Amino acid sequence: MLDLLIITLVDDPMPEDTEVKAGPLGFAVWIFMIIAVVIIAFSLVKQLRKAQAAKDAGVYGDEPVQRSEEPHVSGAPDGSDTPGTSATTDER
Repeated sequence: MLDLLIITLVDDPMPEDTEVKAGPLGFAVWIFMIIAVVIIAFSLVKQLRKAQAAKDAGVYGDEPVQRSEEPHVSGAPDGSDTPGTSATTDER
C-alpha cells in the first residue's frame, strides 16, 4: 500500500498555473455566494427595521416615540426652524 502511494506521488506532477481553471462550477459557486450575501443583507436590514419599530413602540421598556409622518427639514426657506420667528413676516 505504501509503495502505491509513493509511486503515485512520484508519477503525478504538479500542474502549472495556466493548466488549472475553475470552470463553470467555480463560477456557479461564486454567483451563489454573491446572491446569498445579498439575501442575508436584505434580511438584516428588515430585522433591524423591525427592532427599531419595536423600540420606538416601547416594547423593550423604553418610552414610546411619537413620530410624525413628515420629517422636519431644518433650513426651510420660510424660516420656521429659527427660534423667535414665525412663518409670516411683517413688512416694514
